[in-house]
Amino acid sequence: MRDTRVIALQLLDWYDRHARVLPWRVPPGGGGADPYRVWLSEVMLQQTTVAAVKAYFERFTMLWPTVEALAAAPDAQVMAEWAGLGYYARARNLLACARAVAAAGGFPTTREGLRELPGIGAYTSAAIAAIAYDAPETVVDGNVERVVARLFAVETPLPGAKPDLVALAETLTPQARPGDYAQAMMDLGATICTPRSPACGICPLIHDCDARAQGIAASLPRKAPKAAKPDRTGIAWVARHGDAVVFEERPAKGLLGGTLAFPSAHWDGCDLPPPGVADWREIGHVRHVFTHFNLSLQVMVGDLDTAPARGHLVPLRQIDRDALPGLMRKVWDMARAAIAA
Repeated sequence: MRDTRVIALQLLDWYDRHARVLPWRVPPGGGGADPYRVWLSEVMLQQTTVAAVKAYFERFTMLWPTVEALAAAPDAQVMAEWAGLGYYARARNLLACARAVAAAGGFPTTREGLRELPGIGAYTSAAIAAIAYDAPETVVDGNVERVVARLFAVETPLPGAKPDLVALAETLTPQARPGDYAQAMMDLGATICTPRSPACGICPLIHDCDARAQGIAASLPRKAPKAAKPDRTGIAWVARHGDAVVFEERPAKGLLGGTLAFPSAHWDGCDLPPPGVADWREIGHVRHVFTHFNLSLQVMVGDLDTAPARGHLVPLRQIDRDALPGLMRKVWDMARAAIAA
């Protein structure tokens, strides 16, 4: 019978020697981390890699070193700094959560209390409770799912296997150092028990892994076939009026919510007109992949004779490409030479 206490001790011993150094972490055995930094990193890491997040995290914590500072920040500035991380609903929830925490005088210390905050679900609440408050909560992300699926040789495909994997992970969570243990499981999945070619020979749990014993580790976890993404088309207008270009703020809810964008239509369910009368000319299409669909966006440019009928003007010299969401950066990269001509 598998001794879960021994597995936890082996993993913690490995983590003490091999923990990744990350800007939001405290060293192994260092006690609870700052809940603000844990929360911010976990929100940023959703659907994104550690390598991509590091620079954003360091920039955010330089600008807003506390949750109170973030809560007081202007929405537009936060959305601009978030540009490039995608999934803009996360940025809106980030601000809503920061303001709720600041109003309450700090983060709740329990998983149940954390779950009541905007944008914090089962995983993030468990991660904050374990890592910041050393509560014995079970933290299950994609890396942990993979480790557990292999340890117990779970062959049921994801996502159907998720409840079983969480239940099995709960049997391993120790009472002592649960925060370090949670991060150790993440590190094991990220550096050794990797999706392809797992390094079983140097794994601290080599003798406890059922999938390795059966020779099926590299094939787990199994995944159900994904449905093909649908294709969408739309149009974006890059309109110049004098020495300025027309932009508008996306609706707070929905795709690219709350971000600065060129007027567009059709691809997002809105059939709006162009921002004014112009001799519009097509200069090409940009392609962008969203979570649930592929987009081909026709880019039109033109000069307006009158003030725009929608949106507002931003002087050319003030356009900050890096503050635009990824799709609109592609549009600007294609259009700016034609606009300047």
